[in-house]
Amino acid sequence: MALYSEKVMDHFRHPRNVGVIENADGVGEVGNAKCGDIMKIYLKIENDIIVDAKFETFGCGSAIASSSMATELIIGKPVSEALALTNKAVVEALDGLPAHKLHCSVLAEEAIKQALKDYYDRHGIAYDPKPLEPCDTCCLPEQEHDR
Repeated sequence: MALYSEKVMDHFRHPRNVGVIENADGVGEVGNAKCGDIMKIYLKIENDIIVDAKFETFGCGSAIASSSMATELIIGKPVSEALALTNKAVVEALDGLPAHKLHCSVLAEEAIKQALKDYYDRHGIAYDPKPLEPCDTCCLPEQEHDR
């Protein structure tokens, strides 16, 4: 059995939505220099719909694949659906990730949440902070990241 699914390899080799959105409505950056994965997500939102999402990721293949898949999953969706995206949904859409790479999908979820928080803050939109809280299990200092 292969360590990585065909979908993971495809999104790593041919990532979707790479780049920057100038004048983005929301930008979220998360990561941990110790584990080596940094993700930045840019969102363009019109009438409460995510019309475009781009990413810049410095990290391993799983981090790039997770960023790519996460942007694919939220484009065209209402903000409320993007806010509900979980790392589990990203992993399922990629047909799985090895256990020691699951933190990459958590980073993708958190980058989207940070971009949405930025969007709310920039536009003076009131929001419940609970769904935007970061996960406390990703890239803990004692966690090693192997490449």
